[in-house]
Amino acid sequence: MQAASRESYKVAAERLDAYVRGAEPSAVASTADAILSVASLLRREPRLRRALSEPARSGEDRGALLGDMLGGRIGADALDLLVTLVSGRWSAPSELLGGAERLGVEALLASADKAGELGEVEDELFRFGQVVAGQSALSNTLADPVAPVEQRATLARELLADKARPVTVRLVEVALSGFGGRSFSGALTRLVELAADRRDRQVAYVTVAAPLSDEDERRLGASLTAIYGREVSVKQTVDPAVLGGVSVRVGSDLYDGTILRRLNESRNALAKR
Repeated sequence: MQAASRESYKVAAERLDAYVRGAEPSAVASTADAILSVASLLRREPRLRRALSEPARSGEDRGALLGDMLGGRIGADALDLLVTLVSGRWSAPSELLGGAERLGVEALLASADKAGELGEVEDELFRFGQVVAGQSALSNTLADPVAPVEQRATLARELLADKARPVTVRLVEVALSGFGGRSFSGALTRLVELAADRRDRQVAYVTVAAPLSDEDERRLGASLTAIYGREVSVKQTVDPAVLGGVSVRVGSDLYDGTILRRLNESRNALAKR
């Protein structure tokens, strides 16, 4: 987002935080669902996106337009948050759409946080991404941009039935819709990171040839916390192809101590002789 859009989103996010403090988790989840429904409407209706982000209109006028259109159709709390969102200045219609999607996602994560389930939601999203990535046919089906989103969402709901919390399932549906213009796998990764961020944690993606023991994972997490000055949420991927050692990615930082990397470096060095 450009500066003006970031500031407008910040105002709406602060209003969301104030609302969440006095609301029940179920109410916050319902509000989130309403916000995401409106975000879906904005995705389908480019003319509406343009009208609600038109700089020639005052923020009050844009808020009134949205209020007239949605009044009585969604809850008062969701409408208040969305009016706050569209009343700000937006650098482009696409950034307003991104802001609405992000606000809905943050509301969902906040509902899980209030219910004491945010850590579990974070883990469920990551594990589902791992399951999908490990089955090429399933991955291709869920990521297929030609197939209707609802068709793919139905499959995801069937796969997650009795295995994941409702907030996790709803977030997977958001990922299938291309959250933030990302691929399905990219959207899932971003949602995992947003869940961790709400818990004031950084995500470390760890690739190993065999699963780390609980103690090894704890020690690794403690070491990374000392490096980054923030609690780290370790997400393991087991890949026998790395042969041994550990690869760790935190944000744009990559620490690759795998045997596979060392073999590749040796092979490349020999090829240059």
